[in-house]
Amino acid sequence: MRTQHEIGTRERIVRATSRLIQRQGYEATGLKQISQEAEATLGSVYHFFPGGKRELAVEAIGHGEREFAEFLREAFEREEDPAAALVACTRELAEGLRESDWLDGCPVTTAALESAGREPEIQQAAENAYENWRALVRAKLERSGFAADVAHDLAHSVINLLEGAELSAQVSRSSAPLEIAGRHLAVLVEAYRPR
Repeated sequence: MRTQHEIGTRERIVRATSRLIQRQGYEATGLKQISQEAEATLGSVYHFFPGGKRELAVEAIGHGEREFAEFLREAFEREEDPAAALVACTRELAEGLRESDWLDGCPVTTAALESAGREPEIQQAAENAYENWRALVRAKLERSGFAADVAHDLAHSVINLLEGAELSAQVSRSSAPLEIAGRHLAVLVEAYRPR
């Protein structure tokens, strides 16, 4: 992993924004705090993001989307069986939350909830993220022999349940919601598995 100073200024700003939104939300994250966290000048933030905080939030959501997509891809590559892969995902999500003292939930969901009805660009970036994640799940299921329409619906259920369980785990400071979600996702996938 590269150190803070081996990463370009623009990337540091995006990563810092993503992490801050993840932990404290869009509304509570200010440009001055972002510049301090990124070890960049406020002028650099405005240079790279002349559209201000909204433009930066959209970029940060894209960063969060790519990080979680990579997480899903890796889990799907490690586990051939989609049910086992989803159980592994919930276990790893719980472990990551525990290690962050239950702070590092989904940066996409936090920003999406705060911007609903008020920030269409942020809302659209969040919807794009969810759709990309659903596409990854759908593709995994289709490679495993599931019909396209079944894979489509299951992918929605998977992402919805993962997002809700992650939020519930944060609130309760417990891995139980994610563990339960993993078990039930496995049952759901098995129930629709082609025979």
